[in-house]
Amino acid sequence: MVRFSFAGEEFAACREGTLWWPARRALLVADLHFEKASWFAARGQFLPPYDSLATLAALEALVRRMEPAEIWCLGDSFHDSAGGGRLCDAARGRLATMMAASRWTWITGNHDPAPCPSLGGVRVAEAVLGGIVLRHAAEADEARPEISGHYHPKLRLTLRGRSVARRCFVAGARKLLLPAFGALTGGLDADHPEIIRAVGAGAEALVPLDDRLLRFALAA
Repeated sequence: MVRFSFAGEEFAACREGTLWWPARRALLVADLHFEKASWFAARGQFLPPYDSLATLAALEALVRRMEPAEIWCLGDSFHDSAGGGRLCDAARGRLATMMAASRWTWITGNHDPAPCPSLGGVRVAEAVLGGIVLRHAAEADEARPEISGHYHPKLRLTLRGRSVARRCFVAGARKLLLPAFGALTGGLDADHPEIIRAVGAGAEALVPLDDRLLRFALAA
């Protein structure tokens, strides 16, 4: 994890695509998109049905390592509002174990405006912690500092003649966008006009490595 400052608070960007808030022992994660494969399967497009288990395994590894007191899911945790009901018993059990060990909050998103209530946890449209707004999608006219997801940002670079894409954070003076964490999520180029419009002037792509945070200016 590499620490940096945002809105007067210290955070750490994890290379797995999550955000750690040390002062709160809070783990922030966006766009899990549980049960995306089963949503497509119901519509005739069959994908390997292991995306939820793969996403859970990655999240479990982080939770074991960091032992968060709070977990905040910043929307689109499920690919649709019925996704929670399609989780297999093994996935539900593993999710319940994690939820029992921390204060768990589901922030609703455009894909899951009504996450499955039987899973437990708290459901809110947005929250304000230490003067920072947590919501699913950035609001351009929000004057307060804001942390969100929604856009699945990825940084695309050309290295030795090859195009390489890596998920990244995008930061501006008052906005911080998290990458998608889900195993079956695509991405939007970090310099896409929609992302630049959401973050504003001075946007940077942040790529955490084990020992440093790479910063790339994004052109408006």
